[in-house]
Amino acid sequence: MSARAFGSLLAVAAAAVTLLDAQGLPLYRQAAAPVDARVADLLSRMTLEEKVAQLLGIWNRKREIQDAQGGFDPTNAKALIGFGIGEVARPSEVARPAGGPPVRRAREHAVFVNAIQMWLLANTRLGIPAMFHEEALHGLTAPGGTHFPVPIGLASTWDPPLIERLMSVAALEARARGTQHVLSPVVDLGRDPRWGRIEETYGEDPYLVSQMGVAAVHGYQGQTLPLGPDKVLATLKHFAGHGSHEGGINAAPPLVSERLLRSELLVPFEAAVKAGAHTVMPSYNEVDGVPSHASRWLLTDILRREWGFNGLVVSDYFGIEQLQTRHRVATDKTDAGAQALEAGVDLELPDPYGFSELLGLVRDGRIAESAIDRSVTRVLRAKFLAGLFESPYADPDRAERVTNTPEHQALALEAARKSIVLLKNQGALLPLDRSKVRTLAVIGPNARGLHLGGYSRDPGRGVDVLSGITARAGAGVKVVYAEGVRITEHEADWSGDTVVLADPVQNRARIQEAVTVARRADAIVLAIGTNESVSREAWADNHLGDVADLTLMSNQEDLVQAMLGTGKPVVALLINGRPLAVPLLAERVPAIVEAWYAGQEGGTAIGEVLFGDVNPGGKLPVTFPRHTGQLPVYYNRRPTSFRDHLDLTREPLWGFGFGLSYTTFRLEDLRVASPAIGPGGRTDVTVRVVNTGPRAGDEVVQLYIRDQVSSVTRPVKELRGFARVTLQPGESRAVRFTLGPDELSLIDRRMQRVVEAGRFDVMLGTSATPLLTATLDVVAR
Repeated sequence: MSARAFGSLLAVAAAAVTLLDAQGLPLYRQAAAPVDARVADLLSRMTLEEKVAQLLGIWNRKREIQDAQGGFDPTNAKALIGFGIGEVARPSEVARPAGGPPVRRAREHAVFVNAIQMWLLANTRLGIPAMFHEEALHGLTAPGGTHFPVPIGLASTWDPPLIERLMSVAALEARARGTQHVLSPVVDLGRDPRWGRIEETYGEDPYLVSQMGVAAVHGYQGQTLPLGPDKVLATLKHFAGHGSHEGGINAAPPLVSERLLRSELLVPFEAAVKAGAHTVMPSYNEVDGVPSHASRWLLTDILRREWGFNGLVVSDYFGIEQLQTRHRVATDKTDAGAQALEAGVDLELPDPYGFSELLGLVRDGRIAESAIDRSVTRVLRAKFLAGLFESPYADPDRAERVTNTPEHQALALEAARKSIVLLKNQGALLPLDRSKVRTLAVIGPNARGLHLGGYSRDPGRGVDVLSGITARAGAGVKVVYAEGVRITEHEADWSGDTVVLADPVQNRARIQEAVTVARRADAIVLAIGTNESVSREAWADNHLGDVADLTLMSNQEDLVQAMLGTGKPVVALLINGRPLAVPLLAERVPAIVEAWYAGQEGGTAIGEVLFGDVNPGGKLPVTFPRHTGQLPVYYNRRPTSFRDHLDLTREPLWGFGFGLSYTTFRLEDLRVASPAIGPGGRTDVTVRVVNTGPRAGDEVVQLYIRDQVSSVTRPVKELRGFARVTLQPGESRAVRFTLGPDELSLIDRRMQRVVEAGRFDVMLGTSATPLLTATLDVVAR
């Protein structure tokens, strides 16, 4: 909103205030009044102290308004939130240094939210409710919340409508507890698998991530504002360049040019902004020497002026503080707060640091009050759009009733089934034949225990690999188990600082025990990969999660060799948060299944796939390298990145879009409706997919393009469409895509998005290795 428009709104509101006050009802309390007018009216009534309070959040400082049992204690409320508060972070967490319950379950969560809202409405001058936020990356990250597969697993479904349904559940469970805002989805591109947060992404490709990100936003928010009663505001993160870090190190600088940023890394953000996402979170990293939290170019010039974003920008946790302590571009916290506000950050999370100094900055004349007003306007607008002034309270009974219901569990199971990718199936070892496999050995560090990945809490239920396989095997198959090795000597802990890798001596003894068990079996399922301690967000010098080596750690390769040495058929089941470099598996293990962290119902889905009750149809959203030294290895490389290394091919183990099935498919009859179009034109591309195998299954038809000659270099392949289809044996179906300016354009030498005349290869396949090719000419007219 421009300064002139904002001033006009204030004038309109001021004119209306006198009449409404005479009637005893301020304009901002009128539910039927326009949102912008309500915002302007409320802002006109606020003191500077009340305005600044709306730009602050509290997280750890919740302990100041809690009692020993984690309930709301009003004793210190006036000192902490007496002028109001913008947001309260993670009300599911009890922020206490020691003792008492660590988390709040659904009912207690809602009760705590209600107590804070009741105090604010009764004890602050204007009665402005707080907004509450939680994480909801793959389901509500709160005790009892339904937990779906991690995002990289969800991306393996290649099913955006499913993602929208899943995030609708996350929104429902969050809103029922009194949460109106979630810090999800992640729409960064996962370009370096060494990065511990790659599991939080929807993969390496801009188009796929855009489709999944938009679906997630619609799931959380719906497609219109104000929010519906079971919806929450979504947050796009991390803006920008996150996921392409130097060395795969979280928050390190991305080595990217402006053209690469605009043509690939920013694409999912722009798509999700234009789909209605109302909140954006800057990244911890810098772009071209300027930290994102201090980048006016990113947060104002691109986000607001170029893309027309009119929502709320919230800081990442401690992101403003890091301008001083990590990036060293601010002299003190006052300077850090000023830089962030001026760049375009509206609300500081999780606790006050730089923005706590804004009051003094205005009084000293270093920041104009109008700059404060601009951000307060955005915070208040978000609260009105969330319906907080009309419905500030949650229903504790409903919060408990709608959490992790049988229907939500069924959806989690559907997601797990669709996320599983079959990577290898030599000799049709899978599905396992119950009449031949009378004893099955389930071996490995990830066989027992629920692995949910990062940003998770205890869902209150769950099926691990061993339980899921045992249940699906049935009474006629005896399942035996051995740990084989441990990845860490302690239980996997995503939040714990200390990581102790397993003792090799003890692991060798565990391997021998596993060999003894495996020799009694007819076949072996080997559950290996990573756990939440070794693949996770690295947020501190003593809390690490990025790796230098993508091979199996902690003697897992020794375990693989030992299992192969038994002479029994081996199925490698990967349970992991990142793509792994596993050439030993690819070469010697006859069957390989990628299950990622498959969510609370993952064990059931895995058992169903292994025994053939479900036919896997997932596809990789990210490339699997052969060796860490190949990186970067994402499929949409530039034309000059083609030569082999002297000592290793550039070909990955498994490419983007790859995935097998228990049936077979054929693509045929590729047609381009209009072989020549103008720069603004569109044409349909159709292809027929046929199930040529013996059983029903899913195939993902993928459309790629290549610009044969362009003014700037373009990737050798670019995904521009996909469709997951289910076919019975012998069934066929025509699949249609549309190519137009959005799919054919590039960022040219003037840094403008244009469609250039020329010839395009149009390629259809079931992975990034196309099967059929046609051409499309774009003709200048």
